[in-house]
Amino acid sequence: MRILIVEDHPSLGPSLKANLENCHYAVDLVPDGEDGLSLALVVPYDLIILDVLLPGLNGFEVCRELRAQQKKVPVLFLTALSEIDQRVKGLDLGADDYMTKPFAFRELEARVRALLRRDGPEKTTLLCFMDITLDTSTHEAMRSERRITLSSKEYALLEFLMYHPRHILSRTTIAEHVWDYDAEHLSNVIDVYIRYVRNKLCANGEPDVIHTIRGYGYQLKEPEE
Repeated sequence: MRILIVEDHPSLGPSLKANLENCHYAVDLVPDGEDGLSLALVVPYDLIILDVLLPGLNGFEVCRELRAQQKKVPVLFLTALSEIDQRVKGLDLGADDYMTKPFAFRELEARVRALLRRDGPEKTTLLCFMDITLDTSTHEAMRSERRITLSSKEYALLEFLMYHPRHILSRTTIAEHVWDYDAEHLSNVIDVYIRYVRNKLCANGEPDVIHTIRGYGYQLKEPEE
């Protein structure tokens, strides 16, 4: 899943980026509202973490413009403004959640997980497909009773596939949501990581559930009869 952080604090922004990357998210960080809005209008982010007090456009203005442009990406305000009127304003502008500083990263991570699964089929931290389970809280992957050890990028790739079971996903779509840089030259990299994940899922001879859609991308679905 790909997250945009719009935060101008010189230490908080990089710290949030590093911690979320440790949780297997692809993360972009920008320090001002104008750059944040420009990116959010062209990149299909899964979540935006948005400070309110920003240089240029403030967070409220960024959120207002995103909703005016019909962008439905979840927005989490993260700000030192703790007054009830400020929180109400942010939510009324279309934000999905609001956290005040200081905060515990564990709580932020839990809120991120909740927002990312809000529109999905799973309402818990456990993603399931056939005999494959992925716990988005502990980052543990299992196939039946067998634990699967995944690298950070392998985990992120499998998580994205399991959030979209049976959907045909292009390589561009996968790159935009699992990697945090230009997707144009990632086709071969995606193929390599698909092979890594497929090999680990099928290490004991289990049926392959990642189907190659020739010339387009991949699909997580039940094995062919």
